Amino acid sequence: MIQIKNLALRRGLKELLKDASLTLNPGYKAGLVGANGVGKSSLFALLMGELHADAGSADIPPNWVIAHVAQETPALTQSALDFVLDGDHELRTLERDLAAAEAAGDGMAQGHLHDEMTRIEAYSAPARAARLLNGLGFSTEQHARPVASFSGGWRMRLNLAQALMCRSDLLLLDEPTNHLDLETVLWLEEWLKGYPGTLLVISHDRDFLDAICSHIVEMAQQTLSLYTGNYSQFEIMRAERLSRQQSDFDKQQREIAHLENFIRRFKAKASKARQAQSRVKALEKLERIAPAHVHSPFDFHFATPDSLPNPLLRLDELSAGYGERTILSRVSLSVEAGSRIGLLGVNGAGKSTLVKVLAGELSPLQGQSITSPTIRIGYFAQHQLEHLRLEESPLWHLQKKAPQAREQELRSFLGGFNFRGDMVNDPVGPMSGGEKARLALALIVWDKPNLLLLDEPTNHLDLEMRHALTMALQDFAGALLVVSHDRALLESTTDTFWLVADGSVRPFDGDLEDYRQWRLAQLSEALRPAASEEPAVNRKEQKRLEAENRQRLSQQRKPLQQQLNKLEKELETLGSEKAALDSFLSSAEAYEEANRERMTISIKRQGEVSTRLAEVEEAWLGVQEALERLENPGTTG
Repeated sequence: MIQIKNLALRRGLKELLKDASLTLNPGYKAGLVGANGVGKSSLFALLMGELHADAGSADIPPNWVIAHVAQETPALTQSALDFVLDGDHELRTLERDLAAAEAAGDGMAQGHLHDEMTRIEAYSAPARAARLLNGLGFSTEQHARPVASFSGGWRMRLNLAQALMCRSDLLLLDEPTNHLDLETVLWLEEWLKGYPGTLLVISHDRDFLDAICSHIVEMAQQTLSLYTGNYSQFEIMRAERLSRQQSDFDKQQREIAHLENFIRRFKAKASKARQAQSRVKALEKLERIAPAHVHSPFDFHFATPDSLPNPLLRLDELSAGYGERTILSRVSLSVEAGSRIGLLGVNGAGKSTLVKVLAGELSPLQGQSITSPTIRIGYFAQHQLEHLRLEESPLWHLQKKAPQAREQELRSFLGGFNFRGDMVNDPVGPMSGGEKARLALALIVWDKPNLLLLDEPTNHLDLEMRHALTMALQDFAGALLVVSHDRALLESTTDTFWLVADGSVRPFDGDLEDYRQWRLAQLSEALRPAASEEPAVNRKEQKRLEAENRQRLSQQRKPLQQQLNKLEKELETLGSEKAALDSFLSSAEAYEEANRERMTISIKRQGEVSTRLAEVEEAWLGVQEALERLENPGTTG
């Protein structure tokens, strides 16, 4: 297990943790959450031995293998597949030892090493590495390409694949979804659900945390707090804890006021001096309760645009790409006033290319982009962070946009993005990725756009800022077009989807779950083997074979149908129980003092029911697929 005791951790002058304790048992899948800058990545560095505790201890079993995602990837000439195989350190060690034994002609050592290779399933390692690469979006042809030929984002995927290849006891993932598209995030969720070791993941993607986490570790106010359940369950339990803390704080404040009032009234009177002095001592010994604090540091909104032309822009038979390579062909579409569009499609399909064309950053190869004379575009993409002047401050950047505005007005505006006090004058260079992204968004908001083009706007943003951005986008009066792997953002801010696939852009009739099912069906179709020609048989023999086949199918179908009926009954029972629990936990009644014990029990039971519901649903799908394969033996699951 991981055992943290009375830990103190500093980075420079900043105290990140003070007297913090935490125990994570083997097999826990824990999400580490907290605002940007509280020290989550520093805690990872401590667990990996890159930092040392200032006090206390953080103990990990000495025989545990720890895997993490490297932040840098050298420009290597080795293939992507070999690079991923390097993640299995025991495999590589055995391969080197075996080569040495063969060179020395040591037959006994060779036999022993072949046994070890069999034990760790070394001979299937290339196939496992290939499956990881495929799952993370690499085509089979890319497996043999040198690492140096991939861009930065794809190299980060290679680093992730290498970490997943390691047969580790502890897996540390720091924002693993930042460089992934939506469908790759879904694949990673499924892989992590089956990971047998202990997982500690930093993420600001609440849907991702909900899908994989059995526990949440909150890092706040220089301490660590462990909650059982996923992120949604953590929010309920934290709200209940903070409500209780605020109640205790209010009660203590009344007690303090009473003591202080008594001391003030009677300290000077001889007859009451002793009682007053005893109350002074009681006041000094009182362990003060802090007030509950969950206020977001972010407070901003998009001002109403000066004009809302309709349509804002139109693409007419437009083709786009880079050089002689065409990514999108003959695209004809328009963005109307008030449109709220989410772009769907695999990585590399052309989503960012389309956004660049709409933003005017990329000229069409053919066709034309026609914009309204009063269009005002707010464009956010990660590469735009590189355009910030690193030596200048947030205040300087905003003053360049609004030289006539009063400094206090600019400071108040930046405060809504949590640039407060002296921070508005700090240089941008040393700031974190999240702080730079907030500044870029602030500059866009100031411009009062009537069309927002957002390409992965939530990368590096913490959960509080994501929530604030979601709220601001919901109230935005202009048109919105967004690319994001953050499902919560897409579901909350868009009402229609465009699918970018096969060089085209077209409306997608459905929601994110429909898109996931569509992609699964696509992948299944791609894996389906081509129909083979069967030799001709005479009619009598064919009828006999068909009868035998029907009898065999009936015998195979019966136990599966019985199992399916049993699972459906359990699904119905669990669904009813979960609905009742959800209804109670979302009611005001749950937070009444008399229901405190019932609420605690209900939260725990909700987690158990949700887990079991997921297990039964997965089993039901497995049986349903088995039945479908019996009916259609040419398909694959």
